[in-house]
Amino acid sequence: MDLFNTLSAKFWDRDIWLPPNVTWADFKPNDKYVYCDHRHLLYPFPMALGMLFLRFAFEKFWLAPIGISLGIKHKRAKKAPPNDILEKAHQSKEKLKHKQIIGLAKQLDWPERKVERWLRVRRTQDKPTTLVKFCENSWRCTYYALSFTFGLYVLWDKPWLWDIKQCWVGYPLEQSLTNDVWWYYMISMAFYYSLCISQFFDVKRKDFWQMFIHHIATVTLMSLSWVCNLYRAGTLVLVVHDCADIFLDAAKMAKYASLQKICDILLGVFTVLWIVTRIGIYPFWIIYSTSVTAPAMVAVFPAYYIFNSLLILLLVLHVIWTYLILRVVYNSILMGQMDKDIRSSSSEELSESSGGSQSLKD
Repeated sequence: MDLFNTLSAKFWDRDIWLPPNVTWADFKPNDKYVYCDHRHLLYPFPMALGMLFLRFAFEKFWLAPIGISLGIKHKRAKKAPPNDILEKAHQSKEKLKHKQIIGLAKQLDWPERKVERWLRVRRTQDKPTTLVKFCENSWRCTYYALSFTFGLYVLWDKPWLWDIKQCWVGYPLEQSLTNDVWWYYMISMAFYYSLCISQFFDVKRKDFWQMFIHHIATVTLMSLSWVCNLYRAGTLVLVVHDCADIFLDAAKMAKYASLQKICDILLGVFTVLWIVTRIGIYPFWIIYSTSVTAPAMVAVFPAYYIFNSLLILLLVLHVIWTYLILRVVYNSILMGQMDKDIRSSSSEELSESSGGSQSLKD
């Protein structure tokens, strides 16, 4: 018990988490100000499980019937007949060379074409149906649309939405947390925790680890900003990030429903919004404020540097995704239509393409 108390005291050292001359005792509730309570960071965990259950029910009883009514395929591909030797070759996850296929054909006394056909069917049976992908993107589109709308509603009457310097005026003891901001933060954290879990059984994408790092960085960033009472800047980061993703997932929905023209329009809107919000507003408004304005207005402390570093990490991911987006848009314009998905892909389809013309389809 003494060891636990010692470690806890070292972890919550005010010299790390708080500005100079500020102690944890200063954050006790009073009649004038309401502060962030680090114990509330436990609430998003059960909320995330509830959100996963809500997603399951929403997809099964609402989104799936809509997808079927739109004519989206929901039948799984036929299964390859059992074969231990070919199954082992498939599980190796390596793209088999022609010599390896010849060796397998000799081992099984099969024609080469039969081996290739078995491997092709086996790869196909692992792919999720179009309906599954439609439901997954519909869920995310619905959440981002509601979250962005709720975020604007919450922040509309907040001074820091219109003047970002207000994030630092009176920081940290003269900023009071409101109920609507509390709910906005808790729901957003619960969603990102649910993504950290669901990503392991959702459709596997090319940017799996980038997205996982993004989700971990996001929940770490939100937790850190909550503990340090930096929630004002945190809410701005959230609302800026939700905006473009609405149109990305909506474009995927249109693509799966074979509404190509609508898909092209939505992808165009997404690309513009992505560049404006993630490469424009985010670094030149938010990160500029946290990196330049904040140090001039408040005394910085170690946790602040961690907070700002995570913001910059997100920007690095944005730059990587922007490169992928612009590459897909450029190739799509050359092809005459935007028939490729942006920012993510399934590993199977990626492996079937080559060179600079690699597919970014889900």
